[in-house]
Amino acid sequence: MRRQAIGMSLAALFCFAALPAAADSDAIWQETDHNGELARQTFIHCRDFVRGWLGHADPQTGLIPRNLTSSPYWNAQDSAADNYPFMVLTSALVDRSLFEGRMKEMLKTEKRLTSRVGPMTDDFLFATQSFRTAEIEMPKIIFGASEYVKDGLMPLTEWLGPSPWRDRMIELVDAILDHAEVETPAGILPAKDHEVGGEMMQVLSRLYWMTGNERYKEFALRFGDYFLLHALPTEQERLSMDDHGCEVIGGLSEVYYIAAREDRDRYEQYKKPMHAMLDRILEVARNENGLFYMTVDPIHGKVLEEELTDNWGYDYNAYLTVAEVDDHQPYRDAVRFALENVPKATGYPWEGDIADGYADSIESGLNLLNRIPVQSGFEWVEHETAHMLAKQADDGVIEGWHGDGNYARTAILFALWKTQGCHIEPWRADVAVGAVEQDGVLYVTVSSRWSWEGRLYFDRPRHREYFNIPTDYARLNQFPEWYTVESGANYTVTVTPSGVCVPEVEGSFSGEMLLQGLPIKTVGTNIRPKGEAKPCRIVVRME
Repeated sequence: MRRQAIGMSLAALFCFAALPAAADSDAIWQETDHNGELARQTFIHCRDFVRGWLGHADPQTGLIPRNLTSSPYWNAQDSAADNYPFMVLTSALVDRSLFEGRMKEMLKTEKRLTSRVGPMTDDFLFATQSFRTAEIEMPKIIFGASEYVKDGLMPLTEWLGPSPWRDRMIELVDAILDHAEVETPAGILPAKDHEVGGEMMQVLSRLYWMTGNERYKEFALRFGDYFLLHALPTEQERLSMDDHGCEVIGGLSEVYYIAAREDRDRYEQYKKPMHAMLDRILEVARNENGLFYMTVDPIHGKVLEEELTDNWGYDYNAYLTVAEVDDHQPYRDAVRFALENVPKATGYPWEGDIADGYADSIESGLNLLNRIPVQSGFEWVEHETAHMLAKQADDGVIEGWHGDGNYARTAILFALWKTQGCHIEPWRADVAVGAVEQDGVLYVTVSSRWSWEGRLYFDRPRHREYFNIPTDYARLNQFPEWYTVESGANYTVTVTPSGVCVPEVEGSFSGEMLLQGLPIKTVGTNIRPKGEAKPCRIVVRME
């Protein structure tokens, strides 16, 4: 079968992937070529995922169902949060006409048809073209909106920056806060469970940095007060380290980051319980390799579910953030220990061997490896990604439920690592972009089977330019920054003699010029004279 053939080809490519750190120019270019082919095939998987799911969209509205077997309706916490956003992201990278057209139209449609309490949405049943339930359940509405903003719209904003999806995120967060009705010792909150509370702390923290809106900070710190001063997660008999619970750990680390920079009195209040929580988790929730169990009883030190959570790295993000704030080496050491030992989990059936389980575990690793590089950890990521990508069916659908979007999210995360954040426009399936950064120098290969002309785009310090965050602290659902171009710096761009590129790419460029895209032209390996099938090789150095 076609999909199986692609999967086998990619698996064979991954077997070759564990290249040693490049030591000379030949090794570097070998690695960029290899990375380019991995990224190219990975983007094809993502493209096919979008095509597959669009084939199952509701003919009348164009919206996608929650799943393909038993849920013929659009909902906020699944369709909108987990699947649709990564169709948007895929389209932004590989099909701009689809991105500008149908993806934006779906956003307008879901706002128009599914908004029920202000801009907050409810389940929309395709058979009746109306809401699935007669009654409004506010806790469910709040939960769905928090899922949509944290799992879907916030990751989109992490990559796209200003966009209609960012605007959608802001209006939903404002609506959630407008309907806060839960009384707590810290004040009125929208919810006080670990999942919604954790999601809101993450989103509110980033929106505060992005907008400077004091209301977002006020609610973020109110959540922090509640969980750290009145309801510490490790002072309860059940703590989930997995989905639907672990969000509180990362959320508290982001609020802690704000307090350290903006509210020293609160920071001093938070410090002891924050460290107590993280220390207790390390004591009772890890296995011998530093990975976390699914659920624990922190009070009695018991493991309640011995299955490993695929969210292990999401939990460890908090350790790196607190380590950054307090310069606390033991937390960095704990993360390094897990990254050095995660290869021992090779072959582990994450979430029962489903693609979504591998997606979360791979993302867990990559976001941490971006901060603490461990070669064996990178090799593990490549092995696990090959296994995940091979799960896609011939029609592009992966497993036929909303978790398929997480497959695409992590596949894109992986591909952007292999390109060091570079991408091309227009994208085409035969064009490969691969990159390696070494000692502050970026090496990029662009190759194609047929002639191609377009622009090579570089990544930027998105944490600062899109969110105004002072530092790129570790956080959930971000897209790691690998090689970033500073708009105020100058760069020298050179092209090796073997490359076939437009002459204008060589010389000195401002960062702003590079961020507007470098013009590239390739001849194509299928039409060059025999013996001249050489790619375009580009070297970028900051002056």
